[in-house]
Amino acid sequence: MKIVRTKQELQDVLEPLRQQKKVITLIPTMGALHEGHLSLINFAKPRTDITVCSIFVNPTQFNDPKDLEKYPRPIENDIALLESVACDILFLPEVSEMYPANDTPWHIDLGQLDHIWEGEHRPGHFQGVTQIVYKLFKLVEPDQACFGQKDFQQVMVIQRMVEIKELPVQLLICPTVRSEKGLALSSRNARLSEQGKADALTLSAALRYIKEQIGTKEIPEILEEAKGLIAANPNVELEYLGICETSTLEPVTSLTPNKEYVALIAAWVEKVRLIDNILLSH
Repeated sequence: MKIVRTKQELQDVLEPLRQQKKVITLIPTMGALHEGHLSLINFAKPRTDITVCSIFVNPTQFNDPKDLEKYPRPIENDIALLESVACDILFLPEVSEMYPANDTPWHIDLGQLDHIWEGEHRPGHFQGVTQIVYKLFKLVEPDQACFGQKDFQQVMVIQRMVEIKELPVQLLICPTVRSEKGLALSSRNARLSEQGKADALTLSAALRYIKEQIGTKEIPEILEEAKGLIAANPNVELEYLGICETSTLEPVTSLTPNKEYVALIAAWVEKVRLIDNILLSH
């Protein structure tokens, strides 16, 4: 695996590959890699010639400076994990490389996606996400980019950005990877105790309950019952839970046949904010 740290080094490596018409797939990450990230690379491998993984803890998408400070950065372990799945290129820039002093201000109109669910609870977060992903897309010029379903709203936001900026990138959405017991893998799980991980299973249990009940009861009733499951665990503090249409993420109170829906959840366990979701078909 080739490790590059500057934009120029990245261009020097990628330009010959582009001239050879190689299919390039980008896997953007913030490091603290786990099986979920590796599954993105494994998902990409049979669909591409070259895998480029970026590791960059992006400061513009953190609302809380303490959260940014606490974000894990086990870079030696990350490199070993990427080598274990035969990643081709690792892009590992410093903040000054991605955000030079003369950087132009960024704002993109994401519509309602910027104001509901994650947008409401983490104002400015998606502006930071789209800013760094746009920078990476312009640098790497990938044919494809892989994202995990766990960050469902983020994927919808990036899809909107791709459409607005008319970028020739296909987004590949990879299924959420879970522990044996059902906990969605996340870099933030490293901050949970064993008890915290057990409590966090309440999130996936509530989502599974919603999926099982869809079509048998009205949406408001299903949501109230799922919220009751969460409230029964005093160690879990619910931030939001909703059922919405997949592309706009507008909340719904009833389902239309043959449309796709998703249940979204965010909650706090041991002062760690966790998100999860489950796709629903009707």
